Amino acid sequence: MSTQQHPAIAIRGLMVQAGDTTILGPVDLDVQAGEHVLLVGPSGSGKSTLLRSIAGLETPAAGEIQLFGETVSAAQGPLTPPQDRGVGLLFQGGALWPHMTVLQTLLFVLKRRGLKGTAAKQRAEELLELVDLPGIPDQKAPTLSGGEAQRLSLARALAGEPRILLLDEPLGPLDAPRRAALLDRLAALEAQLGLTTLHVTHDPGEAERVATRTVSIDANGALFAPMG
Repeated sequence: MSTQQHPAIAIRGLMVQAGDTTILGPVDLDVQAGEHVLLVGPSGSGKSTLLRSIAGLETPAAGEIQLFGETVSAAQGPLTPPQDRGVGLLFQGGALWPHMTVLQTLLFVLKRRGLKGTAAKQRAEELLELVDLPGIPDQKAPTLSGGEAQRLSLARALAGEPRILLLDEPLGPLDAPRRAALLDRLAALEAQLGLTTLHVTHDPGEAERVATRTVSIDANGALFAPMG
């Protein structure tokens, strides 16, 4: 069955627990292919936990997650490994590996995807061009500016050729001009690559111009509602 008949992300009754405490849910949410959805809510409401659940970094206590019609997470049943979900995750601050150069960062990810040697280096160079970050392959992560670090993080997220991009406060460490530049680059990449994006932010105004819609989550991590 064609994935075009299904939402890119379909979440039903999702709950995540830490011990006996529910830290997210129950959550029901559909994100259609090609959307850029902003997810807003108070600190501690479970926004990052939701992204981690979609990426396969959290195990649900209840409910299920489907990506393009395929069940990847369920409370009763096997989980699809993170690397097989077609998802790229961009963390706040980038979470780059400080001991690696720009090129090494991408080669490490590409090697895990089965690409090596000349082909991997060529693909890494293509990714750096894609995010407007050529010419600095030998610089280490700590020497990069905030904007450069986030663009490298974006290239790393795209290295696995994801269909879904999960953004966790990616603009937080950047000043206004760099935020605008990264948003422009994201919008261009979404159009070029056909990406579906779920974007966590504390400030919906910062990304409204690239979003298709905004949804909110309440302080208990349970309620989603349309906004705007």
